[in-house]
Amino acid sequence: MIKNDKATEKYTFRVEWSEEDKAHIAHCLEFPSIMTHGNTPGKALKAAEHAVTAAIEWMREDGEAVPEPFGTKNYKGNLTLRIPSDIHRKVAIRAAEEGVSINQYILSRISYT
Repeated sequence: MIKNDKATEKYTFRVEWSEEDKAHIAHCLEFPSIMTHGNTPGKALKAAEHAVTAAIEWMREDGEAVPEPFGTKNYKGNLTLRIPSDIHRKVAIRAAEEGVSINQYILSRISYT
């Protein structure tokens, strides 16, 4: 029996309309293989939460590691990115033009609120 112990409340869910399926599709980012559908966003989300709850229960029963929710993970703030040398040169030039470090320039380009 699947319990609803709020095991899913910290996971990251997305619901979007699928024109191809003519339905709302819900998925959990921490469980990429789980997708559900519904004729309303709420029904699709509820189905996805139920599927994730079941998956967590089965994983625990089988002794498998359950994915940690993105929202509870600790991130170091370090990101290593390999780019072609010509792009690196362009980024360095743009950063210099703006009077900031390459790190500050890249952060300003990928940040959003």
